[in-house]
Amino acid sequence: MPHVLIVDDEPSICWALRECLTDEGFSVDVAGTAEQALVIAAHNVPDVILMDVRLPGMDGLKALRLLRDRSVTVPVIIMTAFGSLRIAVDAIDGGAFDYLTKPIDLDKAVAVVQQAVSTPPKSCSAATAAAELDDALIVGSSPKMQEVFRRIALVAERDVPVLITGESGTGKDLVARAIHQHSHRKGGFVPICIPALSETVIESELFGHSRAAFTGADKDRNGLLELANGGTAFIDEIGDVSLNLQAKLLRVLETGELRPVGSNDCRIASFRLVAATHRSLEQRVSSGEFRSDLFFRLNVFRIEVPPLRERLEDLPALTQRFLANCPRGGRILQMSDEALRELMTRPWHGNVRELRNVVESASVVCRGDTILPQHLSDPTSLLTTASVETSIDPVTQLNSAIHAWTTAQLSNPSATVDDLYNRFLKATEPTLLSTTLEHSSGQRGEAARILGIHRETLRDKLKRVEETPN
Repeated sequence: MPHVLIVDDEPSICWALRECLTDEGFSVDVAGTAEQALVIAAHNVPDVILMDVRLPGMDGLKALRLLRDRSVTVPVIIMTAFGSLRIAVDAIDGGAFDYLTKPIDLDKAVAVVQQAVSTPPKSCSAATAAAELDDALIVGSSPKMQEVFRRIALVAERDVPVLITGESGTGKDLVARAIHQHSHRKGGFVPICIPALSETVIESELFGHSRAAFTGADKDRNGLLELANGGTAFIDEIGDVSLNLQAKLLRVLETGELRPVGSNDCRIASFRLVAATHRSLEQRVSSGEFRSDLFFRLNVFRIEVPPLRERLEDLPALTQRFLANCPRGGRILQMSDEALRELMTRPWHGNVRELRNVVESASVVCRGDTILPQHLSDPTSLLTTASVETSIDPVTQLNSAIHAWTTAQLSNPSATVDDLYNRFLKATEPTLLSTTLEHSSGQRGEAARILGIHRETLRDKLKRVEETPN
């Protein structure tokens, strides 16, 4: 049977993984330190190693490098509760098979171990030097951002198209730059913002043109895609590309050749395409606004960048990063706890970009060393309710409000958090009941039918609402 070595100094994690993997037919050894794991692996080479990064003594990444230096090709799956883009890239560049974040999803861990067992071992080579990247540009320790880091590390060296999706302002361009900087491509990173290009010249801008192709074309000109030769072309808002241009872009991706406007000759363009969009390309394919063949060509590897409201635990670190970029007289401003709590309650429809603007604005208004709630700009002045309602669907708005409420409850240091679920129902259920009753013109039987509950249940709930003091 396949043999797995678990390396972690937390007994509870080792026990849970051992039990789960044993049930799936694996034999399991456990080591509490990297040094102990190296000794075990030298005498009885396992089929897979699951290893934590932070260990007493030698850390997991150093142990991984030692294994590879000794030509041990066993798949190593790195685990960490303190993920960052640098750790993810170092792990993958160092020869890790995959990268898991804590708390460990046991089903996912088993699936990755099974995949590692069934994958032929790769020949061992020296770890490639990671490209220099200011990892602080992409800040986050939340589980969702750790998953983004993991996917960047996995795809960086794979020369395949990448589709980055997410709302406006989430930092899709930073993800694209990180992919390029950690790839093997030595050419440049060429950003192409489709909405910023005029419809009359967009084809010429992308593919270039020959002399006399149109009025004013007095010489040959290379397009942006040709400038990306040997590097990465980042097409932002790919969902806004016209159908005609989509067909030409697909041809370039399929053949590696492009034809400048007004020319009969093709040119070679070897670039790695990374595309981003805040739109649902699946919906645009269904409506006929986006070619399905281009969508499938782009959607080889996908990275979903989460909105800020779904990773509010990263907000303090993001705020500190933005404040570091706004020094005053060599001093770094601080954000008060009260101001941070205020920021944690906002819906952040503009995401990280909106947060940066709020922090920069506050740094100008604040005349002392600490930003207070009164220094924060009014969110209603930045985004009107009408524009929010037209750009974000009701379910997203509801989830955003619930997330903000829950985070505010959990982050209040002066409050004891208990019975959270019942407190949530107490806060929200009256509105649901009263709105449904209003819709049904006060007919409780109809309201109960709409709610999917028994009429007596509705009566009891309404009675409790009436008895509850405001």
